[in-house]
Amino acid sequence: MQRMATRILILGGGFAGITTAKRLERRLRPDEATVTLVSRENFSLFTPMLPEVGSGNLETRHVVTPVRAQLKRTTFVLGNVRSIDLAKKTVDVHHVLAPSTQVLEYDQLIFALGSVNSTFNLPGIEERTIPYKTLEDADRLRNHIIAMLEMATVTTDVEERRRLLRFVFVGGGFTGVEAAGEVADFFTSSLHYYPTISPDEVEVYLIEGGKKLLPELQAGMGEYSAKALEHRGIRVMLNSMVGGADELGLQIKDGPKIETRTIVWSAGVKPSPVVAALAIGTGRGGSIVTNEDFSVPNYPGVWALGDCASIPKADGSKYPATAQHAIREGPILADNVIATLRGEPTKPFVFESLGMMASLGARRGVAGIRGKFLLTGFPAWVLWRSYYLARLPGLDRRARVAFDWTLDLIFPRDIAELRISKEASKRVLEESGLTPQAEPVPVKA
Repeated sequence: MQRMATRILILGGGFAGITTAKRLERRLRPDEATVTLVSRENFSLFTPMLPEVGSGNLETRHVVTPVRAQLKRTTFVLGNVRSIDLAKKTVDVHHVLAPSTQVLEYDQLIFALGSVNSTFNLPGIEERTIPYKTLEDADRLRNHIIAMLEMATVTTDVEERRRLLRFVFVGGGFTGVEAAGEVADFFTSSLHYYPTISPDEVEVYLIEGGKKLLPELQAGMGEYSAKALEHRGIRVMLNSMVGGADELGLQIKDGPKIETRTIVWSAGVKPSPVVAALAIGTGRGGSIVTNEDFSVPNYPGVWALGDCASIPKADGSKYPATAQHAIREGPILADNVIATLRGEPTKPFVFESLGMMASLGARRGVAGIRGKFLLTGFPAWVLWRSYYLARLPGLDRRARVAFDWTLDLIFPRDIAELRISKEASKRVLEESGLTPQAEPVPVKA
């Protein structure tokens, strides 16, 4: 009687999930196991370039790669994970597009579900801010910014005009810093299309609750970044904890209210709610605590990596949840799963960060290499672009992004506001605390 192949199920199609599946495809014998990957999107997003999508510097489709184009032998399921039964070893999946559900059985389960934005339950934040984590968020921000400029050209209310032209970014990590810098570039490139708006009227704020920007980088990099952004007119506010938001703007604890129609939120993330809802999620924020080899204690055949996992180092500290780590965790986890199937010992994950980089816009950046070497300004910006272009999956995507960057050197940013539907247009206004105008009534001849 032929032995049934082991069923390996991967939940999540980000850096961690895709790299794990690729390694399994490369190393598994055809009859040894089947691999299934579940993701709510049929593409993987290259998140380091997301801020440039929000500013219109890169085309949306150029920073995503279809999952089916990356995986050859893996079965792909486009769906949302609804529930997981660890005792029965089943996962209930609801198809994203079709009104159908599917129960997937597994022998080896890999959690790679990533993270979602965290608003820390602050009043009004979820309702009044634009999150900045997904491709939809970036596209939505770009359309929103252009809508604010268009509305500012016609309003006669001086205070309202100030609110429309004031853009607030919350969170001084990589996403917040890069997004603020990119949006400032967008204004530099595009404001000449709006002759009634003076560049001095446009205000960009960057709010950080800690003592410095980019705390993940070496000492001095946060200070350099703040000075570079302030030199370009971005108002950096440190030690400023957010108290909440309402229809008029953002409230700073023990500080002023910043009146604005645009609040971009990148102040924190938390593990996927699917993970947090399980008893298995016992780490910080509901993350899954693993052993050094990614296995989950007390749950044989269950593994976790990426943003939804809390992976220990040899010294007891935890690995950071970054793309740099995720793409290296995937292959090691895959090797450990295969070792388990073959009765071989697993290996702990050991990785020393290569360094951290951030783009500040205006062809400036900061980079810390292996915690020893520092790079700032134009050379750091060139290194940032070169490294991430090389890491972008697919030669076609690299060519398209390089072409977009070349066009940006020659032409101004596109200011087309793409309202795909009336509902999308209405949402932009409502999220800004504004009342949509009624549709004009046709006049009969």
